Parts: sequence; C-alpha cells; structure tokens
Amino acid sequence: MSASERLVVIVLFEGVDLLDVTGPPEVFALLRRETDDAAGYRVLLAAGTTDPVTTSAGVRVLPDVTFEEVAARPIDTLLVPGSVEVDDRRRVRALVDPVVVDWVRKLAGRTRRVTSVCVGAHILAAAGLLDGRRATTHWSTAQQLAADHPAVEVDADPIFIRDGDVWTGAGISSCLDLALALVADDFGETTALRVARQLVMYLKRPSGQSQFSVPLEPVSTTRRIEDLRHHITRHLGGPLTLADLAAAAHISERQLTRIFKAELGTTPSAYVESARVERARHELESTDATLERITSLCGFGTTDTLIRAFRRRLDTTPMEYRRRFRAVPDQIGSGT
Repeated sequence: MSASERLVVIVLFEGVDLLDVTGPPEVFALLRRETDDAAGYRVLLAAGTTDPVTTSAGVRVLPDVTFEEVAARPIDTLLVPGSVEVDDRRRVRALVDPVVVDWVRKLAGRTRRVTSVCVGAHILAAAGLLDGRRATTHWSTAQQLAADHPAVEVDADPIFIRDGDVWTGAGISSCLDLALALVADDFGETTALRVARQLVMYLKRPSGQSQFSVPLEPVSTTRRIEDLRHHITRHLGGPLTLADLAAAAHISERQLTRIFKAELGTTPSAYVESARVERARHELESTDATLERITSLCGFGTTDTLIRAFRRRLDTTPMEYRRRFRAVPDQIGSGT
C-alpha cells in the first residue's frame, strides 16, 4: 500500500447487505481517476475467516483478510455494513452478531474514523461506539435502535450524521452519499464533485437531507384516514385547514386530530405541510417552475411560507435544494 493511500476496512459477515459492501468502494475507486497523484484509498474486505461470505442478495463475496490479520494494521476508516431479517408480517429487524460486535470494538481502537452504513449502526451501538452520540440508521429500524440503545441519540431523518470521528448513514443507497462525504472531508469538495459526476450523482445531498418522503410513512389502518390522505394529495393547492379536513372525513375536528395522532403519529396540519413539501421537492427537482408557481401549486400561500417549511423540514432553502437535486438542465425561473 502506498504511503499516500488510506486503508479502508469493510466488515463482512453472513447475510450482510450487498450494496452496503460494494457501494462505497465504487466511490473510492473513482477517486483515483479524478486525482493527479497516487492519493486515494485501499479497500480491504475483512471477515472472521477468508471463506466466501454469502450476502443477503445471495451473491458470495471473498474476504481479503481476517479480522485478526487486519487488527495488526493502522486503519484509516472502518466501515460497518448491516443486515436485517423480515418476519411474515414484513416487519424489519436489524441483526447483530456478538462476534462481529467484539471485532468491531477492537478494530475501532486502531481506526481514525468509524462509519456505518444503513443498519450497521446497530453494530456500532452494540459495540458502545455510539453512546452519547447522535446517530442515524435506516428509517425502518430507527425505533429498534433507540429502544435497544437508550444512550444513543437516534435521529431517523438525516441521510447521514457525523458526530466527531464517527459517521452513520441511513438508507442503503445513501452509502454513496456517505462515501462522497468522506471523500469531500479527505480531499475537498471539488474533488468529491468530480467523483459524483462520474457516478451521475448530485453533490452532495446535505447530511440533513431527509431520507423520508410522505409515501414512506406508515399506512393507516383506518380506511377513513387513508381516503383523507388521498384527498390531501389531490387538493394540495387548495385550503386544507383542520375544519376542511374534518368536513371531508365527516368527523369532528377533535376526532380527526385524535385519529391522526394514533394512526400516523402526527397532527393533520403537520401531515399537510409534509405533503406540500414533498410535492414542492418534486417540482423543484423536475421542472423549471418559479417559486411563485410552486407556492401556488402546493398551497403554501406565500413564498415565505414555502421557504420556512423547507428550512424547518429539510434544513435548506428551496433554491439550494433545486441546485443540488435538479434533474433537468439548470435553467431556473425567477425565485428566492
């Protein structure tokens, strides 16, 4: 390994999610193409033995080294992927192997920077590496992480979080965002942008970018509320006050509020705002509509209300969001 290379060790175990393992190395490999010197990363896959590991996708991966062998080396970045099981009711639960946890704890002591991808955060937490830290994981196991590890400040919304020298990533595809963020941290934003362009990605989704969208939220078991959700989606540009929603559902405002809280864990007004932000995100990504037009389409009333909603929910502005996620040529109409 060149003295200028940074050693990245990716932890392998049976049932590991394949993209968690293969995504980051693709990002790191493209770095060399975008730099003029030998600086970059060397990636090693480590497991308990060098026997092939079968991933959750059924694809077998061959480890480069054993945990014991790599423990003798100084490690720049330890990357821990995850694994889940799904029961007959399609409930997802993160899996944690105590042997892997022990090795992660040992390797972390020789590592400059520890990262997890998706539900790999559960392994870091079990190793005690997230105690007192803010962390994220895939939205489907965030409640499990919080329940199993109360010393961890779990934030299920961002796509990745950096807390000191520990980084945690959210959904599976966000492993690419996390890897790009690591490249930017090591080699600068300009270099990371060049890598992102090779991947046909946008640099960079901010760490605060939500991994949620309205359709990902839990489906209500109440048909009346499900019908009302569809009503909200179809009428975002119109008035959707509590009174309007209660009238559409043919129930009292108090009953509507109670059902929303019980079924969706939120208030009707908060849900309406999230739906409007979701529609605005789509418009910003796929059209050149002005902010005034988007404000009208989504029912925000004023552009100031739209901007405040974006800051509150996404920690960014509509125009900054458009610059980062635009899916059509960047010929933007007037706006703020």
